[in-house]
Amino acid sequence: MFEPATPLERKRYYREEWNVRDLPDFIADNLHMREFGFDHNGRGPSDRYRTFRDERSLSRFMRVRYPFAAYSSVAFYREPGKRKGWQRSELIFDVDAKDLPVRSCDCEGVCPTCLDEARELVLMMVDTLRGDLGLDDIHVIYSGRGYHVRVLDPEVMELGSEVRAEILRYTAGAREPRRKFTDGVSSYEMEHFSIPLGYHRVFTERARHVLLHMRGDEDIEDVTARTVKTAVRNRDLILEDRWGEFRSVIGPRVYPRLVKGISKINMRMLDAKVTIDLKRILRLPTSLHSKVSMICMEVKNPETFDPLKSAVPRFVEERG
Repeated sequence: MFEPATPLERKRYYREEWNVRDLPDFIADNLHMREFGFDHNGRGPSDRYRTFRDERSLSRFMRVRYPFAAYSSVAFYREPGKRKGWQRSELIFDVDAKDLPVRSCDCEGVCPTCLDEARELVLMMVDTLRGDLGLDDIHVIYSGRGYHVRVLDPEVMELGSEVRAEILRYTAGAREPRRKFTDGVSSYEMEHFSIPLGYHRVFTERARHVLLHMRGDEDIEDVTARTVKTAVRNRDLILEDRWGEFRSVIGPRVYPRLVKGISKINMRMLDAKVTIDLKRILRLPTSLHSKVSMICMEVKNPETFDPLKSAVPRFVEERG
């Protein structure tokens, strides 16, 4: 598993398993307004500006060419073949398991452990998008080595890059919680880790995720290796929401630096470039991620989804 697919395996997949009718509705309904791109040799999507007037023409192309990778734009255009007449773009969040700056495994690519930790992040993000931002038209896509969260609510699809970046920072927990000043000295309120509302809750969830999955050898800006190891040794306090005791163990002078470092790590858990790029192309759901021989697919229930059961093509099962 997770080995590259051969040309013959790709051909088998697109001719025996893949079906254009499996495309998610949010892709199929606007097929003619999207740009498509293809990677035919594993070197990147060099075949760009492709368009398809309907599902039949796309199906014919995929079966004949069986590409190494297939992509479609998050943007809708009047002239997608020229990328002209931009109409709107999905709001995208990209969580790639192989690029997580903090993960409890030490694999060199992806493995069941880091894929599951990426899924945990996605669940938190979807909860924030729905609960805090009131968004509803949200689709989770397993990309082969991680997840894409694609948001199509009308109120966000016409937003520019700057506002998307603000949504990203909020959703990722990428800002330090507010400080209070006592006798001219800045200190963090321990209560912000127990108030279950708004951004305090978002940051607490993301901070807890990072601290509970650290191995102890992470490089956190302005935080010594000794402090990182101390945080890992005492993270049982976090499991029990005993943040005040955790802060005391870390030390009142070092603790603010740890919080700031975690906020920066939170930002790196997502690929910011994908969120702010209005003309990005993403892996096409139903297509094959040939580098790892996994199917890119829409996830109906992220809480129970297991890619090793649902996203494995038949040719992998038959490798024997």
